[in-house]
Amino acid sequence: MKILLLGANGQVGFELQRALAPLGDIAAATRSGKLPGNVDDLCADLADTDSLAQVLHSARWDIIVNAAAYTAVDRAEDEPVLAQRINGEALAQIGQWAARNAALVVHYSTDYVFDGQGTRPYREDDATAPLGVYGRSKLAGEEALHASGCANLILRTAWVYGARGGNFLRTMLRLARERDRLTVVDDQRGAPTSSRLIAATTAAVLKQWRDGDAAQRAAYNGVHHLAAGGETTWCGFSRAIIARAAAAGLIPREVEVAAIRTVDFPTKARRPAYSVLDTAKLRERFGLTMPQWTRGLDAAIGELAEANDSK
Repeated sequence: MKILLLGANGQVGFELQRALAPLGDIAAATRSGKLPGNVDDLCADLADTDSLAQVLHSARWDIIVNAAAYTAVDRAEDEPVLAQRINGEALAQIGQWAARNAALVVHYSTDYVFDGQGTRPYREDDATAPLGVYGRSKLAGEEALHASGCANLILRTAWVYGARGGNFLRTMLRLARERDRLTVVDDQRGAPTSSRLIAATTAAVLKQWRDGDAAQRAAYNGVHHLAAGGETTWCGFSRAIIARAAAAGLIPREVEVAAIRTVDFPTKARRPAYSVLDTAKLRERFGLTMPQWTRGLDAAIGELAEANDSK
């Protein structure tokens, strides 16, 4: 199989390069046309219609995995046109190409398509009601894929972090080295989900899709929730990070993490207060049970500690 991986230099894209390797011939694509280490790859800028068209038409792809996105939640409020182009309109372009060429599109969406007023884990068929530009643009991408008529697998995830890239885990580690006390929101709930879990689950799903017959492939179509098990708050996540990082020698000491409310930490974009996703559909269709969020954190801290020891 020929697999086009868009957004290959992001935190999820990096993990996908390794996880998808056994499934076929992977062509990595980034906005700059460069991978870390100044390695050349394909150039695909989702904000540029011509750039995206060129990479889509460069080969007969069997699968397009889109790990590229506009993810600056607050900045999106000031850049709605750009967010809509990357997260919405680009997916219409990808979907239309895939429909014409009988390709599968794997795309990552977000908990931000919900308003966060729920009291139980969100299911795939629950009503969507995004609170801001970012969530609306991601929902537009989902809708564009459906409307294109292409075979698609949309994986909604939440609270993504990893050992690489810009994310909450790495931000907390940096702040813990700079400060004696951190204040973190304690009234937003979700399940921190590692980029490595997302990539491994994607690979497991795609293996089943590859090996399935036409009827099975059709049944796999559509939205599935992909998130770690359990739930916590951002403050709870922070405390778990700090405790593990101090024990692993990644920070000099275990700093205090104080709980605050969302109203005490105003941001331009509103965040869902409740972002827990129900992953029963993923388990029922693919036989995949998501591990507790603490396992992913343990693995990420271990990876960072190993890298730190090798310096």
